[in-house]
Amino acid sequence: MKTAFILSATLAVHAAIVAHEKDIESLDRAIGDGDHYTNIKRGSEAVASMYNTLLPLPPDEVLSQIGSKLLSSIGGASGPLFASFFMGMAKFNKENHPKMTDLNANLETAAAFAYGVQTMMMRGKANVGEKTMLDVLVPVSTTFTIAAAHGKTAADICREVKNAADEGLAYTRDLIATKGRAAGLGERAIGHLDPGAKSCQVIIHVVCDLILKK
Repeated sequence: MKTAFILSATLAVHAAIVAHEKDIESLDRAIGDGDHYTNIKRGSEAVASMYNTLLPLPPDEVLSQIGSKLLSSIGGASGPLFASFFMGMAKFNKENHPKMTDLNANLETAAAFAYGVQTMMMRGKANVGEKTMLDVLVPVSTTFTIAAAHGKTAADICREVKNAADEGLAYTRDLIATKGRAAGLGERAIGHLDPGAKSCQVIIHVVCDLILKK
């Protein structure tokens, strides 16, 4: 994981979030607090604005500072969750990168991503099947790890990861939410996609597309 790519991804993610405003807002109005889009747009914009400041830094420090910025700029429950993901990746990268020089970049990134997702799960005390962003991130992480372990190319990994994100998002439609405002809706939340899962699906797609263009 290189600093230049991480920062290019932050710019692409912010642009994609803005482009999907209507989709994300409509989902959040249906079962959320109605402020999810505003929050993630603010967070992605704040991170994108750090490009020049972060460019000279090593990847683990970049990830850590992204996490800190998200924590301070995103309101609601999403801020601490997204922050914990990036801080988890930063911690893993700092502690393990020197020990993983014999692994290829895909395996190392998959391991860091998995650690970030686990950190988010612990912070949110949530798991798959609760109609949250984890319904996208956990299957994406599993798919990424397995594909990397099998030695697949970055292009093949990206295609599989994008499919996993799409399937995870679709899975949330039939779930009863147990977290956040949607939890109070009970069965009325069935039939609606989770807005946090949608945001993560958008992010996964744009990062993968960036890799596929390389």
